[in-house]
Amino acid sequence: MNRSGNKWALLAISLVFAVIYLFPLYWMYITSVKSQSEVFATPPTFWPHSTDFGIYATVWVRRAVPSYMWNSLVIASGVTAITVFLGTGLAYVLARHRNIWIDVGLFAVLMLQVLPASVMVTPLFVAFNQLGLLEWPRTAVILGASAKAMPFFVVLVRATFMTVPRELEEAALVDGNSRPGAFFSIVLPLARNGVLVCAILTFMSAFGEYVYAKSIIQEPGLQPASVGLQSFLGPNTKDWNSIMAYSAMYVTPILGLFVLLQRRIVSGLTSGALK
Repeated sequence: MNRSGNKWALLAISLVFAVIYLFPLYWMYITSVKSQSEVFATPPTFWPHSTDFGIYATVWVRRAVPSYMWNSLVIASGVTAITVFLGTGLAYVLARHRNIWIDVGLFAVLMLQVLPASVMVTPLFVAFNQLGLLEWPRTAVILGASAKAMPFFVVLVRATFMTVPRELEEAALVDGNSRPGAFFSIVLPLARNGVLVCAILTFMSAFGEYVYAKSIIQEPGLQPASVGLQSFLGPNTKDWNSIMAYSAMYVTPILGLFVLLQRRIVSGLTSGALK
């Protein structure tokens, strides 16, 4: 097969995988506007015979979607702010001071990432209770989720800082810049794409936070949208169009954010953020 044939074959394979990956999203959106009878129709319909977009307004009001979405935004923003503020400085220090002990420490931290959140939530709950943080449950969730996101962020951003030549920083120091001045004026601008990509990934992950929020936040008015979705579920769940409408409203902002920032994400990925 010639080069042109290989290109078309790879394109066809990519399209097949894209369809498989995106089909659940498509099914979620069309199911949300189907009638109850059509949802349970056999064989299933891949395009609704009749649509009911009023289900979105109904779910928006009855299920307190604005409150849930606001709580998700608060948690995701808090986690991202803490992770970026602390993790960027830590990643820079680890990138500029390399030795065997730092490598061992990074490996140990990454191994902690293997532990699922369901294992970590119990000791965190006990610790937060002892510290009195359960009186501010959203703050406790933000701290817990930040601790979980920090190692992943630090390792990726450290790889980005390692791509910035030391010579540029040393030249700035020779010209009279301080170490912080060289960092903010030289190193950070060159690494901004990688930092931005990791910040976006952290925000997206935190926006879907469930385990810590479900375990720590007991007041419904403070729970995020991921926990609010559970209120639909039960032993005799039949309201699938409402579930899909809620899910569509939940994931669409994240999809929109990804579409708007996709160029920066790709730029950051190719500049060394995930090397």
